[in-house]
Amino acid sequence: MSTATAVPWPAPPCLAGVALPLLVVVAAAGVSLLLFRKLLPAMDGGRGAGREARLPPGSFGWPVVGETLDFVSCAYSSRPEAFVDKRRLLYGSAVFRSHLFGSATVVTADAEVSRFVLQSDARAFVPWYPRSLTELMGKSSILLINGSLQRRVHGLVGAFFKSPQLKAQVTADMQRRLAPAFAAWRDQGPGARLRIQDHAKTMVFQILVRGLIGLEAGPEMQQLKQQFQEFIVGLMSLPIKLPGTRLYRSLQAKKRMARLIQRIIQEKRRRRILDGDGRRAPPQDAVDVLIGAGSDELTDELISDNMIDLMIPAEDSVPVLITLAIKYLSECPLALQQLEEENMQLKRRKTDIGETLQWTDYMSLSFTQHVITETLRMGNIISGIMRKAVRDVEVKGHLIPKGWCVFMYFRSVHLDDKLYDEPYRFNPWRWKEKDMSTSSFTPFGGGQRLCPGLDLARLEASIFLHHLVTSFRWVAEEDHIVNFPTVRLKRGMPIRVTSKD
Repeated sequence: MSTATAVPWPAPPCLAGVALPLLVVVAAAGVSLLLFRKLLPAMDGGRGAGREARLPPGSFGWPVVGETLDFVSCAYSSRPEAFVDKRRLLYGSAVFRSHLFGSATVVTADAEVSRFVLQSDARAFVPWYPRSLTELMGKSSILLINGSLQRRVHGLVGAFFKSPQLKAQVTADMQRRLAPAFAAWRDQGPGARLRIQDHAKTMVFQILVRGLIGLEAGPEMQQLKQQFQEFIVGLMSLPIKLPGTRLYRSLQAKKRMARLIQRIIQEKRRRRILDGDGRRAPPQDAVDVLIGAGSDELTDELISDNMIDLMIPAEDSVPVLITLAIKYLSECPLALQQLEEENMQLKRRKTDIGETLQWTDYMSLSFTQHVITETLRMGNIISGIMRKAVRDVEVKGHLIPKGWCVFMYFRSVHLDDKLYDEPYRFNPWRWKEKDMSTSSFTPFGGGQRLCPGLDLARLEASIFLHHLVTSFRWVAEEDHIVNFPTVRLKRGMPIRVTSKD
């Protein structure tokens, strides 16, 4: 990639706000880092001429902190990929070694290497996450478990998420919630100011929770939302569980959420017993699917933990996808015009024949899907994924030693000018010809752990965009994308809307 020379390397002063916490997080890695430094020459050169695979080029950086501070400094900038781009230029390789977040790490911006790792099973790589995140998710999380149990849970949830039944339910729910929200915007008069990100989060959370555990809007939904907000802010906190710490408060919030969800699970189990086999209705939510599988492994605790984990996209993924799409469209009038024309045609056609829009109608909007795809490519809501090698692995001539992490940095792949013409330009039209199934486009990960909700994310974004562009005109205020620790709009994407009616 040739953009490294055009990207300014962030200056050291911007590290002031993050240096101390990160030092605490990675201090325990100091001894292992020094040990790695001593072992590195033997590991790299001891394989001899008869073995092709070698450690990738690179550096472990500074003692104790490695290259973590450089990575975080770039992550907070407008070009987070600068960390990878600079090293690609320096080492002449899209695969290099580093030391990040307390672990020796192979960083890859090579799409083929990333695909190989994503497609590998637990005999080669297992998930790796920061300690605070693993503490909060728990040992039974679908993000951490391996083997047949992971495949079973992922398969059951994934099949339900792809089912026409759930898509129809989500469509009806979203249409029902959009109507009063839009009416309230109209009541504020022309030029009403609102933050799209906030509205999208509220709506998507309620819809997803109903699809997961069957909970309707009301006091319990509000309680769950409050506890979820307390829970999610601890995902990237310091791994200290003392009373009063961020992680401790988030763990307590998760316990309260789990109690509520387990009450729902137990009530569903009792109802199944009373109804008997002959009177059971089709599953209405993900809990119904899992308890209906009839497996002793799928305990109430495992189900409740995974329902909480599956709520995370309602905060950090789908609402951000919707918000980013509106930002990019606001900055590209030609794309907005074509999107509006496509959606207005659909609305007029369905109105003329007196039919309600179905989920298949929204997904049939080809240019709308191109807009969503391009938003995923540019926005990089999931910038990368980490795995840990459980044995020595060789791929494309590179050695990944046992115990090392692999950081698959999707953002650099999605913004690689060798793969995408003018990668920093929002261009939905590129997807008319480009294949989304290639290894160079992985916005939802891949392999056995491919995000099970990818179809629902596209559907919800399509519905929101359709009703927005067919109901309102808007003027967007300037806002900036924050990329770390999660992607979001700094000001929530404020826009001023005027009804088309």
